[in-house]
Amino acid sequence: MTAPAADRARYDRATAHLDAPVAIVDLDAFDANADDLVRRAAGKPIRVASKSVRCRALLERVLAKDGFAGIMSFTLAESLWLARSGFDDILLAYPSADRAGYAELAADPKLAAAVTVMVDDPAQLAFIDGARAGGTEVIRVCLELDTSLKLLGGRVRVGARRSPLHSPAQVAEMARAVARRPGFQVVGIMAYEGHIAGV
Repeated sequence: MTAPAADRARYDRATAHLDAPVAIVDLDAFDANADDLVRRAAGKPIRVASKSVRCRALLERVLAKDGFAGIMSFTLAESLWLARSGFDDILLAYPSADRAGYAELAADPKLAAAVTVMVDDPAQLAFIDGARAGGTEVIRVCLELDTSLKLLGGRVRVGARRSPLHSPAQVAEMARAVARRPGFQVVGIMAYEGHIAGV
């Protein structure tokens, strides 16, 4: 019997008494995978993507390990839920148009200290300000730099169209736009090399 077949048989035995649908996690495999990621990261902290680990208990488990630091979340609503659940380093991976979420973030010091939102255009700062509903907390922002590969004078592009910020000068100007606007603080820059991440 192959190792995957043996695992499947073991999982089937362990869940035979449960009604479907059911989800299980092999904690030994989970921990081994986490340890291997830490080894390959060679001292760089790993931020866990919550859209890949959709269970709060597993997020708590992996973040308790040395080598892991923080969560990259999928939506602003999820970011706020995670912060209310006790996580204190949450990076929202994408710009959001969640007005109610921004109002909640701007009104709560604990949430504002725990959640960093992604921006790549000054119009997003105006949107957030318009959604504050009186909240005065400083909003932590991360700037996203587009790192897609451009070839043949830009006629060929490899990678996702994630951000309009393509050059260091554009990122610097966006940082200046944040600095000029009260109520915001730049705390990081993100670049996603999706075109090479799986290679």
